[in-house]
Amino acid sequence: MKLRSFLSLLTALVLLLSTVAGLTSCNTDSSESITLYVYNWGEYMSDGSEGTLDANKAFEDWYFENYGVKVKVNYSTYSSNESMYAKISSGSVNYDVIVPSDYMIERMIGEDLLAPLNYDNIDNIGNIAPEFYGEDAKYDYYDPGNVYSVPYMYGMIGIIYNTSVVPENEEDLGSWSLMWDEEYKGNILQFNNSRDAFGTAQYYLQVDVNSEDEADWRAALDKLKEQKKVVQGYVMDEIYNKMENGSAAIAAYYAGDYLTMYEENEDLEFYYPEEGTNLYVDAMCVPKSSQNKEIAERYINFMLTEEVAVANAEYTYYASPNTLVRENQEYIDYLGEIKEDAYEKIYDTDSVRTSSYQNLKDDKLVLLNGLWEELKSDIEISTGIYVICGVIIATLAGFGIFFAVRKRLREVK
Repeated sequence: MKLRSFLSLLTALVLLLSTVAGLTSCNTDSSESITLYVYNWGEYMSDGSEGTLDANKAFEDWYFENYGVKVKVNYSTYSSNESMYAKISSGSVNYDVIVPSDYMIERMIGEDLLAPLNYDNIDNIGNIAPEFYGEDAKYDYYDPGNVYSVPYMYGMIGIIYNTSVVPENEEDLGSWSLMWDEEYKGNILQFNNSRDAFGTAQYYLQVDVNSEDEADWRAALDKLKEQKKVVQGYVMDEIYNKMENGSAAIAAYYAGDYLTMYEENEDLEFYYPEEGTNLYVDAMCVPKSSQNKEIAERYINFMLTEEVAVANAEYTYYASPNTLVRENQEYIDYLGEIKEDAYEKIYDTDSVRTSSYQNLKDDKLVLLNGLWEELKSDIEISTGIYVICGVIIATLAGFGIFFAVRKRLREVK
């Protein structure tokens, strides 16, 4: 009996030690698993759909193979610079990588919201074209020397229109005036962010989009108020469905996104307005609140490799500042298959009259926010009046029907 008891005790002890070892192993794996929080524009990274490269999954695999650490990318999206800024500046959440546009990067640098980058972790920076990075860079005005940012994509704003609604002999084609044409009332979409919406009016009026003169901003507001009677809605990502299914026919938007919509609706065409337009750069940054700065920098570096950069450029149709993309013949041929003039459309910046948004001084930011609220509240009031009028008309009609029926019943009696 004693031997049996001893053997039973020994077996139990072995099982216990095995369990503890298993728990210890689990805890070790858990401690090595790190979450990297990436916050990007919608539809702005190859995600594995329809046979494309899943860029985030590829990074997770690459990181484990090279550093032996499990990293899980928590990827979420935003629809405007302003909504992203509100979240970061509130301090309510911590992200490791964000992709703001030029003027917003300038603002966030000024407010000490971004961390300087350690380029020892971003040796692929040499793949970026010299006009975007280096001593001769002309597109680093928002972050001289790229201390805080690495260019991701760039492009220009133009006007998308549906050729089944807007004829080729339309005299407004080529101009911002198409966005104000009363003939297309209810078929026009406007940006649902202050900087781009005011930009459309400022370019149309040919005033400085970075003006320090309050009168210029109020003139743009008046132009937007004038436009609102023909506008169907103020949109960002909603534009895709509306333009693709034909429920809207005219919209100002980014050139790369036009090609995405064109794939679904070949009636769509695009042009850069003759009065001028915005040329923007979106760049990868690390917020100062990041808990994983080194991994974030390695993530940025990974996005600059040829396979990933080409996959992202093919997925988004935005112009890439990466020379490995621009010189990739398969990529050039791919764009040509989408639309014959696609490559020229997104890369030919020299034939277009452009300028870029810059961060506004504090008083002008306050002014812009106030004017935007005035425009939007005016729209809401107008909508409310229509709703109220509709309710009143329906109520009066109801009373009319009620009294008519009652009179009829009395006559029958």
